[in-house]
This record gives sequence, structure tokens and C-alpha cells, in this order.
Amino acid sequence: MKQVKGKNRLIENRFTSLKVNPRRGDTLWYYSQLFGVRLGLLTEANKKLNAEKLQQASVVAIAGFVKEAYKIKSGDTAYSLARSLHIGLDALYLVNHNKDLTKLNVGDTIDVPKRLTDRIVDSTRKYDSDVFTEDLNHLLDVYPFLECSTIGQSVMEKPLYHLKLGKGKKKIHWNGSFHANEWITSSVIMTFLNDYLLALTNNQPLRGVPVYPLFEQVTLSIVPMVNPDGVDLVLLGPSEEERYHQEAAAINRDYPDFTGWKANIRGVDLNNQFPAKWEIEKERKEPKAPAPRDYPGDDALTEPEVVAMAELTKRENFDMVVAFHTQGEEFYWGYEGFEPVEAKRMAEEFERVSNYKSVRYVDSHAGYKDWFIQEFKKPGFTLELGKGINPLPLSQFGNIYLKVFGICLASLYI
Repeated sequence: MKQVKGKNRLIENRFTSLKVNPRRGDTLWYYSQLFGVRLGLLTEANKKLNAEKLQQASVVAIAGFVKEAYKIKSGDTAYSLARSLHIGLDALYLVNHNKDLTKLNVGDTIDVPKRLTDRIVDSTRKYDSDVFTEDLNHLLDVYPFLECSTIGQSVMEKPLYHLKLGKGKKKIHWNGSFHANEWITSSVIMTFLNDYLLALTNNQPLRGVPVYPLFEQVTLSIVPMVNPDGVDLVLLGPSEEERYHQEAAAINRDYPDFTGWKANIRGVDLNNQFPAKWEIEKERKEPKAPAPRDYPGDDALTEPEVVAMAELTKRENFDMVVAFHTQGEEFYWGYEGFEPVEAKRMAEEFERVSNYKSVRYVDSHAGYKDWFIQEFKKPGFTLELGKGINPLPLSQFGNIYLKVFGICLASLYI
């Protein structure tokens, strides 16, 4: 079972992902026909295996399926169960290789492969770093063609997870929760990711758009939670670690409410840390020392979260980036005239599919999007999700997700 570490514990999996032991002559192509999962997905999920000559001692992951125990009822046969599950009859024999399915008795228990059709990500929960890690664990286990690595650590040494999905030459990057009290952006990103994975393994389009061609043509890179320390401070209160508890309390002037906190745990605004006219922001920002929001730091690129994001971006050479923030129901796509011509066309499509207001320039510098456009001369976008006062309430999630869904999808096909 694949697992990544949460803040305080190793998250236990609530799903039993489907893994099978091949028989003589089995191939990934045969499994793709048997379970109705595209061969390309099974191949990506089992990269270490020889797809055409599976070893009987190996273990093959069947992406998008889980294994459940089923108690035989009156009238059940292996054939009727396979039909009701929309799988090949041999799939039941494969999963129950040590049982005689021709002699089923009422009350017997067998294993059945079940295709997941519902989300794993629960958008009704407040999205702290442990909830995020739990969801990530489950997605990695059920969809093993989703790749996960770490690009660094936060100030408090929480891992910064980087996800990759797809095998195309076009590279698109998303990130969320640069700002602590904008944690709902991480939940939005993970929910769309879950819907994309479901569409891939269920052979369904998203809003009429076939998704498997996107998987083949686009590599989607995601850092869902850039600022886990800050997110946890907003949602859970000060850390039990005395040092960070005292520092955060002092920065917040001993005010017990941290819901207005945007910065990382050291009181530095991570989206004011990039070397794109950083000096202007340093001069005009009111905080001149660590603060709950807006302090750009003593210099550019001082915070480990920002350094990790900058190094990732340089290494991967993305074709486009989208930074998820809140709030305002608008998006920004220009910076100092460095944006390429095609950015205007992309902005028009984003506006069309979301009804968000397209804004080319704002009087702001030193943000991730600003730096990306300046350095790479490629399209970059900052999305301001929802409307209201940060942190936006979970009651708005459905409306936010409905409107931004089109932008998420369009960023892949545009």
C-alpha cells in the first residue's frame, strides 16, 4: 500500500485497492479488456512490469478498482455477479483464484472487484494538512498512475507534495494555498483531480470533453498545498511545538483568532517573495516585520516553501501555470508586458467557461504568476475564487467549484 506521511501520523487507508497475481499467459492488455480500463492507464500504473509477459509472482494494480467482501445471497451465481458489476466473469475468478465459484452457497464470502464511481475527496471537511494527506493517500492507492514526490519541506518540516498526472509533452502546473486562509483552494484542486481520475477510469467525458486524449497529450503538475504550516494554523490553531506557538502568538500580538492569517508560520507572505520587482513590494507594504499578512520578507526567496516552488518551476519548464487564490471571481493574466500573445486567447476562454472577470494588469509585484511570466515569457494566471471575506466558508464550495471547473478543464485543452 502506497502511503505518504501526515503531520502527526501515518494515514491508514480506508480502501482496499485491487491488486491481482497474474496467471500464466495473462497480459495487461487482457486485464484492460476484462475490467474495462484503458491499457495506457494500466501500463502507467504498473510501470515496473513487463506488460506483455507478466510474471506469476508479480502484483498487478487494477487502477480505479477496489476489492470488497461480498456475502452470497440466494440466487447469486458468479455469472450474475459479474453482470451486475459490469466486469468480465474471469475477473471474479482472478480475484478469487483459491475458491471454486461454481459451488457458491448462501452465506459464503467472496471478494468482488468494484469500480469506484464516487469521489474519495470529501469537500465538506475543513482542509488542513492531515485531511489533505489522507485524501492524497487514498488517491495514490486507488489510482497508481498518479505520481507523487516531495519538492521540499515547509518551515515546520512538513512535506510539500508534488503530483503529476498524464504523459504528454505539454506541461501545465497548478498550485493552491500559497495563502493560509485560502485553504479552500486546495480542496477545489483535489476535488477536480478526483473527478479527472474518475473520468479516466470510468471512460467518461468531463462536460463533453474526452479526457483520455488529455492524459496522453498533457502532463498536469500540481502542488495542492504550498503553505501547510499556515493552513494548519488557521484551521487548528497554534502548533503544540512551543517555539512555533510562541512565534505565531507574538506575530499575531497574542490575539487568539488566526483566521485572518495569510503568511507562512514565520509571518512571511509567500506570494510576495518572488524576484519580480520584489523591492517595490518591500518598500510599499505596510508591515516591516513578520506579520499575519503582506510582509514580503527580508529579501526575495528566503522561505523554504518559495524556494521549493521556484526550483520546481525552473526544473520542469512549464508551458503554463495557474495559481489558485481567493477571492473576487476574477483572474489576472498579465505582467509588465512580458505575457505572450496567446495568453489573451487563453484568458478569453477562461472568461467564457467561468464568467469570471478577466483582468490583464493589477498594481502588484513579487507574486508567483508575476515571476513566472517575467522569467519564462509564458502564460500565467492567478485565479481569485469565490466572493466574500477570507477564509471563504465551506458553504460556498459548491458554487465556487461549479464556476472554476471550466477553467480547470480549459487549462488542459486550450
